[in-house]
Amino acid sequence: MSTTSTPSAGVGREDLERLAAHWEERPSLRAWLSTVDHKKIGRRYLVTAGFFFVLAGLSALVMRTQLGRPESGLVAPQEYNQLFSMHGTAMVFLFATPMLFGFGNFLVPLMIGSRDMAFPRLNAFGYWVFLFAGLFMWASLPFGAAPNNGWFGYVPLSDEQNNPGLHMDVYALGLLFLGISTTSGAINFIVTALKLRAPGMSLNRVPLFVWAIVATAFMVVFALPALNADNAMLFLDRRFGTHFFDPSHGGNVLLWQHLFWIFGHPDVYIIVMPALGIVSAVLPAFTRRGVVGYVLVVLAIVSISIISFGVWVHHMFATGLPQLSFSFFSAASTIITIPSGVQIFAWLATMLLGRLVLRVPLLFVIGFIVTFVLGGFTGAMFAVTAFDQQTTDTYFVVAHFHYVLIGGAVFPMLAGVYYWLPKITGRMYHEGLARWAFWLFFTGMHVTFFPMHLYGLFGMPRRVYTYPNIAGWAGWNLVSTIGSYLLALGVLLTIVGVVHTLRRGRPAPPDPWGGDTLEWSTASPPEPYNFPVLPRVHSLHPTWDARTAESTGPGASADRVLSGGRRTLLTSELDARQERAVAMPESTLKPLALAGALLLGFTALLLAWYPVAVVAALAVAATLAVWLWPPRLPEQEEVGP
Repeated sequence: MSTTSTPSAGVGREDLERLAAHWEERPSLRAWLSTVDHKKIGRRYLVTAGFFFVLAGLSALVMRTQLGRPESGLVAPQEYNQLFSMHGTAMVFLFATPMLFGFGNFLVPLMIGSRDMAFPRLNAFGYWVFLFAGLFMWASLPFGAAPNNGWFGYVPLSDEQNNPGLHMDVYALGLLFLGISTTSGAINFIVTALKLRAPGMSLNRVPLFVWAIVATAFMVVFALPALNADNAMLFLDRRFGTHFFDPSHGGNVLLWQHLFWIFGHPDVYIIVMPALGIVSAVLPAFTRRGVVGYVLVVLAIVSISIISFGVWVHHMFATGLPQLSFSFFSAASTIITIPSGVQIFAWLATMLLGRLVLRVPLLFVIGFIVTFVLGGFTGAMFAVTAFDQQTTDTYFVVAHFHYVLIGGAVFPMLAGVYYWLPKITGRMYHEGLARWAFWLFFTGMHVTFFPMHLYGLFGMPRRVYTYPNIAGWAGWNLVSTIGSYLLALGVLLTIVGVVHTLRRGRPAPPDPWGGDTLEWSTASPPEPYNFPVLPRVHSLHPTWDARTAESTGPGASADRVLSGGRRTLLTSELDARQERAVAMPESTLKPLALAGALLLGFTALLLAWYPVAVVAALAVAATLAVWLWPPRLPEQEEVGP
């Protein structure tokens, strides 16, 4: 229930009652399971991805405890392999991207002035598939059948001869299952941002966060098929005796790495890009000015999304590929630092020219810039082939990608959590708890991962479950382990802070920060229909613009109230000219039923219950047929015998 709902001057009480009647859902188990509301689905993504983050973090703590001293026997090698594989797989696939999709689901319709995503039922389906795929993978751990070959699953280490059992079948099927969710979510973001923007929100008025989400969605659509093909071929090799990766039968081992990194390196930016969008969304509120160089930042986002597809071979410099290819991929790996640098300088200029308000979201943004720049610097070092070949598969690489991914994704996510917590929950967070969480997280992150550069240069290989007592390794490993506990304490305080906000936070006003995007013009939390009157946008900073505010005032036209059903406005792709109203679907159990049938099918494939898999396929087809069956039109309902 909204804590600060203020009826718009441009809409009457009857309209508000009709909007509430059409969009509100009465609390019940069926409503909980069948909702298609983008705000509820966004919150579920955030909570579920956060849960998988905690599981992956606990796995990391066990690993760091094991590595805290030489020749430790806390866990067996087989257990360690499963822990580090699930840690990486969960952090990349079950936490980072879904967490950012959660922000996108909650915020994109609000930022562009729409009442929901373009395909609400597909949105709900994507969430259920994500939840089931995550449980599908994590459920294998207690049975000792979790993936055990790293998050990258290299062959031949993952083929049936070298890795028997269900471990890599869980990996291949789990990622294929999860890919359905990621792809459907990406398509939904693209269509939503292109067709449901408020009238007047032309492309040069789209918030940078939305630009980042759309660029990410396009990258997912082009990159994910390579990973899906890889996993499908791996499953066929392991289960049905095909030879895609078997050189003795004409296959190619490097085919796995090529396809994996064609997906894998863009995936770094798939993870980082929306997080950079969060930074661009947070800065205006705490610098009291717009981000410097809006057009350049947009061009940088688009450039990164294209160039990121040209750098995958720098992960394969040690595989014996032709030298000529090294030059091309070295150049691409260097060039991509240019648009990344443009964004960094734009944010620094924004802070220098603005008036800083040093609240916790801005602290996390500053922590992000420091950490991400250090990670980017070591990343540029890998563009030098000779250096890459010396450090590949050492802890120097582990240090680099944790600086990039934690610095580039987790710091901005935490900035976003504290920035939008009042909007999502309707309550303000505790400033003291949040500041303690930041300093513990920042200190713990650098104490954990900076020493890895050193013992990586000293020659310690990655993915080892223990090591001998070698000078330079043991002491720094102990420092990293102590840092990991500080990091975990920072995460724990963040969770405590969120729970405190929900239970004891003071009510939040609609706009506690003075933000510049449309979500701050709604109640906290937003009403089920988002906007009583869909706004007409007149600038890049609509909530700082009086004309946009006036568009929802007494002069608001009835075609932007749309209280006669679940409806929102369709606009043109480039200049957001108003086209027509479109009906949005009601809540339904079909997305849950379809995701459940897919879960049954993937489980049956994993356990080789092939007749059950056929039944599940029939259930999927039947659910799709019911889902896609055209509804009866009102005119047809009125026709008598």
